[in-house]
Amino acid sequence: MDSVLIIGAGAAGSVTAQKAAKNRDIFKKVHLASRRLESCEKVAARCVTPIEISQVDADNVDATVALIERVKPDLLINMALPYQDLPIMDACLEAGVHYMDTANYEPRDVAKFEYSWQWAYQDRYKNKGLMAVLGCGFDPGVSNIFCAYAQEHLFDTIDTIDIIDCNDGSHGKSFATNFNPEINLREVTQRGKYWKNGEWVDIDPLSISCMIDYPEVGPRKSYLIYHEEEESLVENIKGLKQIRFWMTFSDNYIKHLDVLQSVGMTRIDPVMYKGTPVIPMEFLKELLPAPSSLGEGYTGRTSIGVIVDGTKDGKRKTVLIYNVCDHAQCYVETGAQAVSYTTGVPPVVGAIQMFKGAWTGKGVFNVEQLPSKPFLDELGKQGLPWHVKDITISDQAEFFAVKTGSRPLTAIRSPSARSAHPLRAFCLRQLMAFGR
Repeated sequence: MDSVLIIGAGAAGSVTAQKAAKNRDIFKKVHLASRRLESCEKVAARCVTPIEISQVDADNVDATVALIERVKPDLLINMALPYQDLPIMDACLEAGVHYMDTANYEPRDVAKFEYSWQWAYQDRYKNKGLMAVLGCGFDPGVSNIFCAYAQEHLFDTIDTIDIIDCNDGSHGKSFATNFNPEINLREVTQRGKYWKNGEWVDIDPLSISCMIDYPEVGPRKSYLIYHEEEESLVENIKGLKQIRFWMTFSDNYIKHLDVLQSVGMTRIDPVMYKGTPVIPMEFLKELLPAPSSLGEGYTGRTSIGVIVDGTKDGKRKTVLIYNVCDHAQCYVETGAQAVSYTTGVPPVVGAIQMFKGAWTGKGVFNVEQLPSKPFLDELGKQGLPWHVKDITISDQAEFFAVKTGSRPLTAIRSPSARSAHPLRAFCLRQLMAFGR
Protein backbone atom coordinates (compact mmCIF):
# COMPACT_ATOMS: atom_id res chain seq x y z
CA MET A 1 0.00 0.00 0.00
CA ASP A 2 1.46 3.34 -1.02
CA SER A 3 -1.22 5.35 -2.84
CA VAL A 4 -3.79 7.67 -1.25
CA LEU A 5 -6.77 9.62 -2.62
CA ILE A 6 -7.94 12.56 -0.48
CA ILE A 7 -11.40 14.00 -1.11
CA GLY A 8 -11.94 17.49 0.27
CA ALA A 9 -9.67 20.51 -0.19
CA GLY A 10 -10.88 22.69 2.66
CA ALA A 11 -8.71 23.89 5.51
CA ALA A 12 -8.25 20.45 7.12
CA GLY A 13 -8.02 18.64 3.77
CA SER A 14 -5.25 21.01 2.76
CA VAL A 15 -3.24 20.02 5.83
CA THR A 16 -3.81 16.32 5.10
CA ALA A 17 -2.58 16.68 1.52
CA GLN A 18 0.45 18.71 2.54
CA LYS A 19 1.45 16.25 5.24
CA ALA A 20 1.05 13.30 2.89
CA ALA A 21 3.22 15.10 0.34
CA LYS A 22 5.94 15.43 3.02
CA ASN A 23 5.99 11.69 3.68
CA ARG A 24 6.96 10.32 0.28
CA ASP A 25 8.66 7.33 1.84
CA ILE A 26 5.13 6.18 2.74
CA PHE A 27 2.89 7.84 0.14
CA LYS A 28 4.31 7.21 -3.31
CA LYS A 29 1.21 8.72 -4.91
CA VAL A 30 -0.98 11.50 -3.47
CA HIS A 31 -4.14 12.56 -5.30
CA LEU A 32 -6.44 15.36 -4.09
CA ALA A 33 -9.99 15.86 -5.35
CA SER A 34 -12.72 18.35 -4.53
CA ARG A 35 -15.89 19.87 -5.95
CA ARG A 36 -13.86 22.95 -6.89
CA LEU A 37 -10.71 22.28 -8.90
CA GLU A 38 -9.31 25.71 -8.01
CA SER A 39 -9.28 24.70 -4.34
CA CYS A 40 -7.13 21.70 -5.23
CA GLU A 41 -4.80 23.91 -7.25
CA LYS A 42 -4.22 26.18 -4.27
CA VAL A 43 -3.40 23.22 -2.05
CA ALA A 44 -1.10 21.66 -4.64
CA ALA A 45 0.85 24.91 -4.83
CA ARG A 46 1.66 24.61 -1.12
CA CYS A 47 2.78 20.97 -1.23
CA VAL A 48 6.54 20.40 -1.00
CA THR A 49 6.33 17.58 -3.54
CA PRO A 50 4.00 17.32 -6.55
CA ILE A 51 0.53 15.87 -6.09
CA GLU A 52 -2.18 15.04 -8.60
CA ILE A 53 -5.56 16.78 -8.51
CA SER A 54 -9.07 16.24 -9.87
CA GLN A 55 -12.58 17.65 -9.68
CA VAL A 56 -15.32 15.44 -8.25
CA ASP A 57 -18.84 15.75 -6.89
CA ALA A 58 -18.62 13.49 -3.84
CA ASP A 59 -22.42 13.33 -3.58
CA ASN A 60 -22.40 11.42 -6.87
CA VAL A 61 -21.43 7.81 -6.19
CA ASP A 62 -20.84 7.00 -9.85
CA ALA A 63 -18.53 9.99 -10.29
CA THR A 64 -16.55 9.02 -7.20
CA VAL A 65 -16.29 5.40 -8.35
CA ALA A 66 -15.00 6.58 -11.72
CA LEU A 67 -12.38 8.73 -9.98
CA ILE A 68 -11.28 5.85 -7.74
CA GLU A 69 -10.98 3.49 -10.72
CA ARG A 70 -8.86 6.05 -12.57
CA VAL A 71 -6.59 6.95 -9.63
CA LYS A 72 -6.40 3.39 -8.22
CA PRO A 73 -5.59 4.36 -4.60
CA ASP A 74 -5.05 1.90 -1.78
CA LEU A 75 -6.91 4.18 0.63
CA LEU A 76 -9.44 6.98 0.29
CA ILE A 77 -9.30 9.65 3.03
CA ASN A 78 -12.60 11.49 3.25
CA MET A 79 -12.04 15.13 4.25
CA ALA A 80 -15.33 16.28 2.74
CA LEU A 81 -18.52 17.22 4.62
CA PRO A 82 -20.10 14.68 7.00
CA TYR A 83 -23.20 14.68 4.77
CA GLN A 84 -21.06 12.94 2.15
CA ASP A 85 -19.76 10.08 4.28
CA LEU A 86 -22.30 7.51 3.08
CA PRO A 87 -22.02 8.14 -0.68
CA ILE A 88 -18.24 8.05 -0.38
CA MET A 89 -18.40 4.81 1.63
CA ASP A 90 -20.69 3.39 -1.05
CA ALA A 91 -18.19 4.38 -3.74
CA CYS A 92 -15.32 2.73 -1.84
CA LEU A 93 -17.33 -0.47 -1.52
CA GLU A 94 -18.13 -0.54 -5.22
CA ALA A 95 -14.57 0.26 -6.28
CA GLY A 96 -12.93 -2.00 -3.68
CA VAL A 97 -10.79 0.50 -1.74
CA HIS A 98 -10.20 1.09 1.98
CA TYR A 99 -11.90 4.10 3.62
CA MET A 100 -11.07 6.62 6.36
CA ASP A 101 -12.81 9.77 7.64
CA THR A 102 -12.58 12.30 10.47
CA ALA A 103 -16.23 12.87 11.41
CA ASN A 104 -19.31 10.70 11.52
CA TYR A 105 -22.17 10.92 9.07
CA GLU A 106 -25.04 13.31 9.66
CA PRO A 107 -28.06 13.98 7.47
CA ARG A 108 -28.40 17.35 5.80
CA ASP A 109 -31.86 17.97 7.17
CA VAL A 110 -31.35 17.22 10.87
CA ALA A 111 -28.57 17.87 13.38
CA LYS A 112 -28.17 14.26 14.46
CA PHE A 113 -24.75 12.85 15.20
CA GLU A 114 -24.64 9.09 15.57
CA TYR A 115 -22.66 6.20 14.16
CA SER A 116 -25.59 3.90 13.39
CA TRP A 117 -25.56 4.74 9.67
CA GLN A 118 -21.86 3.93 9.30
CA TRP A 119 -21.79 0.98 11.71
CA ALA A 120 -24.45 -0.56 9.47
CA TYR A 121 -21.73 -0.99 6.81
CA GLN A 122 -19.86 -3.53 8.98
CA ASP A 123 -20.86 -6.68 7.12
CA ARG A 124 -20.57 -5.15 3.67
CA TYR A 125 -17.00 -3.99 4.28
CA LYS A 126 -16.06 -7.24 6.00
CA ASN A 127 -17.44 -9.36 3.17
CA LYS A 128 -15.50 -7.27 0.64
CA GLY A 129 -12.29 -7.68 2.64
CA LEU A 130 -12.10 -3.90 3.13
CA MET A 131 -11.31 -1.73 6.14
CA ALA A 132 -13.23 1.44 7.03
CA VAL A 133 -11.72 3.60 9.79
CA LEU A 134 -14.12 6.14 11.31
CA GLY A 135 -13.39 9.39 13.12
CA CYS A 136 -9.64 9.72 12.64
CA GLY A 137 -9.40 13.47 13.31
CA PHE A 138 -8.49 14.95 16.68
CA ASP A 139 -11.81 14.85 18.52
CA PRO A 140 -13.09 12.46 17.45
CA GLY A 141 -9.85 10.67 16.70
CA VAL A 142 -6.84 11.40 18.86
CA SER A 143 -9.12 11.86 21.88
CA ASN A 144 -10.43 8.30 21.31
CA ILE A 145 -6.90 6.96 20.96
CA PHE A 146 -5.84 8.71 24.18
CA CYS A 147 -8.63 6.77 25.90
CA ALA A 148 -7.59 3.51 24.23
CA TYR A 149 -3.98 4.10 25.32
CA ALA A 150 -5.18 4.67 28.87
CA GLN A 151 -7.16 1.43 28.77
CA GLU A 152 -4.30 -0.57 27.22
CA HIS A 153 -1.34 0.81 29.17
CA LEU A 154 -2.31 2.93 32.19
CA PHE A 155 -5.37 1.41 33.87
CA ASP A 156 -6.87 -1.88 34.95
CA THR A 157 -10.35 -0.32 35.11
CA ILE A 158 -11.67 3.02 33.83
CA ASP A 159 -14.64 4.65 35.55
CA THR A 160 -14.93 8.12 34.05
CA ILE A 161 -13.67 10.09 31.07
CA ASP A 162 -13.86 13.83 30.54
CA ILE A 163 -12.79 15.12 27.11
CA ILE A 164 -11.70 18.76 27.32
CA ASP A 165 -11.27 20.95 24.24
CA CYS A 166 -10.01 24.53 24.32
CA ASN A 167 -9.24 26.86 21.44
CA ASP A 168 -7.48 29.77 23.09
CA GLY A 169 -6.84 31.60 19.86
CA SER A 170 -7.62 34.97 18.32
CA HIS A 171 -8.26 35.36 14.59
CA GLY A 172 -9.22 39.04 14.73
CA LYS A 173 -12.68 38.54 13.22
CA SER A 174 -15.87 39.70 14.92
CA PHE A 175 -17.34 36.21 14.44
CA ALA A 176 -16.05 33.13 12.63
CA THR A 177 -16.00 29.35 13.00
CA ASN A 178 -12.74 27.41 12.96
CA PHE A 179 -14.16 24.64 10.80
CA ASN A 180 -17.10 24.39 8.42
CA PRO A 181 -19.76 26.78 9.79
CA GLU A 182 -22.63 24.42 8.98
CA ILE A 183 -21.08 21.61 10.99
CA ASN A 184 -19.81 23.80 13.81
CA LEU A 185 -23.08 25.66 14.43
CA ARG A 186 -25.23 22.53 14.11
CA GLU A 187 -22.96 20.82 16.64
CA VAL A 188 -23.20 23.64 19.17
CA THR A 189 -26.92 24.36 18.87
CA GLN A 190 -28.16 20.76 19.20
CA ARG A 191 -29.25 19.44 22.59
CA GLY A 192 -26.41 18.25 24.80
CA LYS A 193 -26.08 14.94 26.60
CA TYR A 194 -23.64 12.87 28.59
CA TRP A 195 -23.38 9.21 29.58
CA LYS A 196 -23.82 8.24 33.21
CA ASN A 197 -24.53 4.89 34.86
CA GLY A 198 -25.69 3.15 31.74
CA GLU A 199 -27.87 5.82 30.21
CA TRP A 200 -27.71 9.07 28.29
CA VAL A 201 -28.70 12.20 30.22
CA ASP A 202 -30.24 14.88 27.99
CA ILE A 203 -29.64 18.60 28.66
CA ASP A 204 -30.52 21.92 27.02
CA PRO A 205 -27.90 23.35 24.62
CA LEU A 206 -25.02 25.07 26.44
CA SER A 207 -26.94 24.86 29.74
CA ILE A 208 -24.00 23.58 31.83
CA SER A 209 -20.72 25.46 31.97
CA CYS A 210 -17.70 25.66 34.21
CA MET A 211 -14.14 26.95 34.36
CA ILE A 212 -11.53 24.42 33.24
CA ASP A 213 -7.80 24.98 33.73
CA TYR A 214 -6.25 23.82 30.44
CA PRO A 215 -2.58 22.82 30.14
CA GLU A 216 -0.39 25.71 28.89
CA VAL A 217 -3.47 27.94 28.53
CA GLY A 218 -5.08 28.39 31.95
CA PRO A 219 -8.69 28.65 33.14
CA ARG A 220 -11.30 29.06 30.42
CA LYS A 221 -15.10 28.89 30.52
CA SER A 222 -16.21 25.57 29.03
CA TYR A 223 -19.58 24.16 28.06
CA LEU A 224 -20.84 20.61 28.20
CA ILE A 225 -21.97 19.51 24.74
CA TYR A 226 -22.54 16.18 23.07
CA HIS A 227 -19.75 14.97 20.80
CA GLU A 228 -19.71 11.89 18.62
CA GLU A 229 -16.73 10.09 20.13
CA GLU A 230 -18.71 9.61 23.32
CA GLU A 231 -20.98 7.15 21.51
CA SER A 232 -18.20 4.84 20.34
CA LEU A 233 -16.16 5.14 23.56
CA VAL A 234 -19.17 3.98 25.57
CA GLU A 235 -19.10 0.83 23.45
CA ASN A 236 -15.34 0.27 23.49
CA ILE A 237 -14.04 1.37 26.92
CA LYS A 238 -14.86 -1.49 29.26
CA GLY A 239 -16.76 -0.72 32.45
CA LEU A 240 -17.15 2.99 31.72
CA LYS A 241 -19.55 4.66 34.17
CA GLN A 242 -19.50 8.22 32.83
CA ILE A 243 -18.24 10.21 29.86
CA ARG A 244 -18.61 13.93 29.18
CA PHE A 245 -17.32 16.40 26.60
CA TRP A 246 -16.37 20.02 27.37
CA MET A 247 -15.55 22.76 24.86
CA THR A 248 -14.64 26.43 25.25
CA PHE A 249 -16.64 29.21 23.66
CA SER A 250 -15.86 32.85 24.22
CA ASP A 251 -18.51 35.27 25.49
CA ASN A 252 -18.29 36.99 22.11
CA TYR A 253 -19.01 33.70 20.31
CA ILE A 254 -22.00 32.97 22.55
CA LYS A 255 -23.35 36.51 22.04
CA HIS A 256 -23.25 36.21 18.26
CA LEU A 257 -24.68 32.68 18.39
CA ASP A 258 -27.62 33.85 20.53
CA VAL A 259 -28.44 36.59 18.02
CA LEU A 260 -28.12 34.28 15.01
CA GLN A 261 -30.38 31.71 16.65
CA SER A 262 -32.95 34.26 17.72
CA VAL A 263 -33.43 35.54 14.15
CA GLY A 264 -33.50 32.06 12.63
CA MET A 265 -30.13 32.09 10.86
CA THR A 266 -29.08 28.71 12.28
CA ARG A 267 -32.15 26.92 10.90
CA ILE A 268 -31.42 23.95 8.62
CA ASP A 269 -34.91 23.71 7.15
CA PRO A 270 -35.69 25.72 3.98
CA VAL A 271 -37.55 29.04 4.08
CA MET A 272 -39.06 30.71 1.06
CA TYR A 273 -37.42 33.93 -0.10
CA LYS A 274 -38.91 35.56 -3.19
CA GLY A 275 -40.25 32.23 -4.32
CA THR A 276 -36.95 30.39 -3.82
CA PRO A 277 -36.29 27.92 -0.96
CA VAL A 278 -33.26 29.04 1.04
CA ILE A 279 -31.67 27.20 3.99
CA PRO A 280 -30.60 29.94 6.44
CA MET A 281 -27.58 28.00 7.74
CA GLU A 282 -26.22 27.53 4.22
CA PHE A 283 -26.72 31.21 3.46
CA LEU A 284 -24.99 32.15 6.72
CA LYS A 285 -22.05 29.98 5.72
CA GLU A 286 -21.54 32.13 2.64
CA LEU A 287 -21.44 35.28 4.77
CA LEU A 288 -18.93 34.06 7.35
CA PRO A 289 -15.15 33.95 6.84
CA ALA A 290 -13.96 30.66 5.37
CA PRO A 291 -12.00 28.62 7.96
CA SER A 292 -9.14 28.39 5.45
CA SER A 293 -8.85 32.19 5.52
CA LEU A 294 -8.25 32.45 9.28
CA GLY A 295 -4.67 31.21 9.49
CA GLU A 296 -2.74 34.42 8.81
CA GLY A 297 -2.30 36.42 11.98
CA TYR A 298 -4.01 33.79 14.15
CA THR A 299 -2.46 33.80 17.63
CA GLY A 300 -2.79 31.53 20.64
CA ARG A 301 -3.07 27.79 21.11
CA THR A 302 -5.40 24.84 21.20
CA SER A 303 -5.26 22.60 24.27
CA ILE A 304 -7.16 19.34 23.93
CA GLY A 305 -7.06 16.23 26.05
CA VAL A 306 -8.82 13.64 28.17
CA ILE A 307 -9.02 13.21 31.92
CA VAL A 308 -9.35 9.53 32.76
CA ASP A 309 -10.15 8.19 36.22
CA GLY A 310 -10.01 4.57 37.30
CA THR A 311 -7.80 2.06 39.07
CA LYS A 312 -4.37 0.53 38.59
CA ASP A 313 -3.10 -2.32 40.75
CA GLY A 314 -6.03 -1.80 43.10
CA LYS A 315 -5.30 1.90 43.62
CA ARG A 316 -7.24 4.96 42.41
CA LYS A 317 -5.53 6.68 39.48
CA THR A 318 -6.35 9.81 37.46
CA VAL A 319 -4.40 11.04 34.43
CA LEU A 320 -4.56 13.87 31.94
CA ILE A 321 -3.43 13.03 28.39
CA TYR A 322 -3.21 16.05 26.12
CA ASN A 323 -1.76 17.99 23.19
CA VAL A 324 -1.10 21.72 22.86
CA CYS A 325 -0.84 23.20 19.36
CA ASP A 326 0.23 26.73 18.37
CA HIS A 327 -1.80 28.55 15.70
CA ALA A 328 1.09 30.63 14.37
CA GLN A 329 3.42 27.65 14.04
CA CYS A 330 0.77 25.73 12.12
CA TYR A 331 0.35 28.65 9.73
CA VAL A 332 4.07 28.81 9.02
CA GLU A 333 4.12 25.11 8.12
CA THR A 334 0.82 24.68 6.28
CA GLY A 335 -0.95 28.05 5.93
CA ALA A 336 -3.64 26.75 8.31
CA GLN A 337 -4.64 27.51 11.89
CA ALA A 338 -4.33 24.92 14.66
CA VAL A 339 -7.94 23.66 14.54
CA SER A 340 -7.47 22.67 10.90
CA TYR A 341 -3.98 21.33 11.63
CA THR A 342 -5.09 19.11 14.50
CA THR A 343 -7.87 17.73 12.32
CA GLY A 344 -5.78 17.27 9.18
CA VAL A 345 -2.68 15.58 10.62
CA PRO A 346 -4.29 12.54 12.36
CA PRO A 347 -5.72 10.92 9.18
CA VAL A 348 -2.22 10.98 7.71
CA VAL A 349 -0.95 9.27 10.86
CA GLY A 350 -3.79 6.74 10.61
CA ALA A 351 -3.00 6.10 6.95
CA ILE A 352 0.63 5.46 7.88
CA GLN A 353 -0.55 2.83 10.38
CA MET A 354 -2.57 1.11 7.66
CA PHE A 355 0.22 1.29 5.10
CA LYS A 356 2.78 -0.09 7.57
CA GLY A 357 0.45 -2.88 8.68
CA ALA A 358 -0.06 -1.68 12.27
CA TRP A 359 -3.78 -1.15 11.62
CA THR A 360 -5.39 -4.07 9.83
CA GLY A 361 -8.80 -5.66 9.72
CA LYS A 362 -11.94 -6.26 7.71
CA GLY A 363 -15.06 -4.25 8.48
CA VAL A 364 -15.81 -0.92 10.13
CA PHE A 365 -13.66 0.32 13.01
CA ASN A 366 -13.59 3.31 15.33
CA VAL A 367 -10.02 4.30 16.02
CA GLU A 368 -10.03 3.25 19.70
CA GLN A 369 -10.48 -0.36 18.47
CA LEU A 370 -7.05 -0.24 16.82
CA PRO A 371 -3.54 -0.29 18.37
CA SER A 372 -2.93 3.04 20.10
CA LYS A 373 0.81 3.08 20.80
CA PRO A 374 2.17 3.03 17.20
CA PHE A 375 -0.32 5.75 16.25
CA LEU A 376 0.69 8.00 19.14
CA ASP A 377 4.39 7.42 18.49
CA GLU A 378 3.88 8.60 14.91
CA LEU A 379 1.60 11.47 15.94
CA GLY A 380 4.44 13.21 17.74
CA LYS A 381 6.73 12.80 14.74
CA GLN A 382 4.10 14.41 12.50
CA GLY A 383 3.83 17.60 14.57
CA LEU A 384 1.38 16.81 17.39
CA PRO A 385 3.34 15.82 20.50
CA TRP A 386 1.31 14.46 23.40
CA HIS A 387 1.83 14.31 27.13
CA VAL A 388 0.63 12.29 30.13
CA LYS A 389 0.22 13.93 33.53
CA ASP A 390 -0.72 12.07 36.70
CA ILE A 391 -3.36 13.63 38.92
CA THR A 392 -4.36 12.62 42.45
CA ILE A 393 -7.65 13.14 44.28
CA SER A 394 -7.23 14.43 47.81
CA ASP A 395 -10.61 13.23 49.11
CA GLN A 396 -11.79 10.29 47.07
CA ALA A 397 -14.98 9.47 48.90
CA GLU A 398 -16.43 12.99 48.74
CA PHE A 399 -15.40 13.36 45.14
CA PHE A 400 -17.47 10.38 44.01
CA ALA A 401 -20.37 11.18 46.33
CA VAL A 402 -21.09 14.61 44.82
CA LYS A 403 -24.69 15.10 43.72
CA THR A 404 -25.78 17.18 40.75
CA GLY A 405 -25.62 20.85 41.55
CA SER A 406 -24.64 20.20 45.16
CA ARG A 407 -21.84 21.23 47.46
CA PRO A 408 -18.29 22.13 46.36
CA LEU A 409 -15.76 19.39 45.74
CA THR A 410 -12.37 18.66 47.10
CA ALA A 411 -9.44 19.54 44.89
CA ILE A 412 -7.51 17.42 42.50
CA ARG A 413 -3.87 18.33 42.81
CA SER A 414 -0.78 17.67 40.84
CA PRO A 415 1.50 15.20 42.63
CA SER A 416 4.32 17.68 42.28
CA ALA A 417 2.48 20.71 43.61
CA ARG A 418 -0.10 21.19 46.36
CA SER A 419 -1.02 24.66 45.16
CA ALA A 420 -4.20 25.66 43.37
CA HIS A 421 -2.52 25.60 39.93
CA PRO A 422 -3.55 23.56 36.90
CA LEU A 423 -6.51 21.23 37.21
CA ARG A 424 -7.55 22.16 40.74
CA ALA A 425 -9.93 24.77 39.35
CA PHE A 426 -11.02 22.26 36.75
CA CYS A 427 -12.03 19.65 39.28
CA LEU A 428 -13.59 22.08 41.71
CA ARG A 429 -15.68 23.80 39.08
CA GLN A 430 -16.48 21.32 36.37
CA LEU A 431 -17.69 18.65 38.75
CA MET A 432 -19.84 21.16 40.67
CA ALA A 433 -22.14 21.06 37.67
CA PHE A 434 -23.05 17.45 38.45
CA GLY A 435 -21.36 14.50 40.02
CA ARG A 436 -19.74 11.48 38.65
